[in-house]
Amino acid sequence: MDSQALRWRKSSRSDDHGGECVEVADLAPVIGLRDSKDPDGPRPAFDAAARGAFVCRVKGGAHDGRCGR
Repeated sequence: MDSQALRWRKSSRSDDHGGECVEVADLAPVIGLRDSKDPDGPRPAFDAAARGAFVCRVKGGAHDGRCGR
């Protein structure tokens, strides 16, 4: 799907100072994610259950480079 045709929303935690920005789009029945600095890059899609599990892992620090230490 063309990323320009979708309505991408920037995370409320993102800022306009070049930080790490995540955007989401409703692709019913799934949610798409992308890096706002690389809009044509990878865009994984999650169903509600997988998105919830992913968010819990991110909030728990599973994806911040501390894994395996």
